[in-house]
Amino acid sequence: MTALALDAASSPTDAAAMTRDWVESHVPAAWRAAAPEGFDAIRAVRSRADYEAWYPVFGASGLVAPTWPPDCGGLGVSAAAARAIDAVLAPYNLGRLNPLGLNLCAPALFAHGTDAQRRRFLPPIVRNEERWCQLFSEPGAGSDLASLATRATRDGDEWVVSGQKVWTTWAHRSDFAVLLARTDPDVAKRRGLTYFLLALHQPGVDVRPLRHLTGEVDFNAVFLDGARVPDDHRVGAPGDGWRVANATLSAERQMVAGAGSGGVDRIGGSGAAHAVALARRRHRTREPVLRQRLAACLAEERLRAWTNDRARAARSAGRPPGPETSVGKVHSGELNQRLQLLAADLLGADATAWSDDEAPDGGSLPYEVRGMLRSRANTIEGGTSEVNRSIVGERVLGLPREPDPWRDVPWREVPRS
Repeated sequence: MTALALDAASSPTDAAAMTRDWVESHVPAAWRAAAPEGFDAIRAVRSRADYEAWYPVFGASGLVAPTWPPDCGGLGVSAAAARAIDAVLAPYNLGRLNPLGLNLCAPALFAHGTDAQRRRFLPPIVRNEERWCQLFSEPGAGSDLASLATRATRDGDEWVVSGQKVWTTWAHRSDFAVLLARTDPDVAKRRGLTYFLLALHQPGVDVRPLRHLTGEVDFNAVFLDGARVPDDHRVGAPGDGWRVANATLSAERQMVAGAGSGGVDRIGGSGAAHAVALARRRHRTREPVLRQRLAACLAEERLRAWTNDRARAARSAGRPPGPETSVGKVHSGELNQRLQLLAADLLGADATAWSDDEAPDGGSLPYEVRGMLRSRANTIEGGTSEVNRSIVGERVLGLPREPDPWRDVPWREVPRS
């Protein structure tokens, strides 16, 4: 399996034509036949296991991240050609696996990593051979991330890391993590941090799942006790981790901003089209107030997608994610909560009592109820809505910075929980 013969000089027309040829040759016939009927029809003929088994074909094509350089797993095409490629692929629902590697690790490596780091880590991310998570938040350092206490101490050509991280998405199925740790406790909290790439399958790393109310596991607590990181897996200079981490944080906000963001489309439930279909099945489309709620969600979802399309185009053109990602993140989290609550409302009494065989996915909760419960995290994960509103106020609207009396005080002297 080899990458498509596209490069920076390829036109959008050529990129689209070669992508169509690739689809005909490499996407299974049953998936192609189901595509005109929509994503539900594709899922009916393609299990998750089927997709993961086939995914190396996609990864080898260069189409997963077409604007990335070829030695990083991409094709090196222009942003316009990448948009043409995505337009051809869109009907087949070829979701990118390893989203945290693609959207959290990669931006930091492109902005601050070395050529050797990019060549080592990015191709396996594209092929989904090495999965990634993010070790930033701690029990005493969530919204005030810069106050984190996990320590990394230099030991020759390695760093020794000890501390605790929490709310780490998908750590239980990851191979590597981007890690922010304190390397100098005697300077201000933002100046004593360093950014590392940590292998998780080693002594000194203990991943403990945190189970949702609905029974699933997305988040984890991660305990680090003498875990080791080679110095050549450090990104940026020692003490410069806050600047490097901001590339990841901005990309994370864009990733969870919803449709058109190029990352995780929706965490918790389905979109407005599913709510409309559900209203029709339950013969509730003539209720005026319900119609108004459905129309509002449809309109807001479309506006969000257009906004995210612009942000994604800026990234494809080589501009790093900026404070505008906070706008999409705040709106997406709150919209998704309203949307999933609407879907649960459409079930009526069925949202409060059911038998296991009535759940559409065979689980113990109806899909809409599970989505509604999971969506409660949307305004917390990826930075709380309050923090993101502060970012918008300061960096977009030019308002005064939030007061922080400990901003320039050595970390050792900062009160911590």
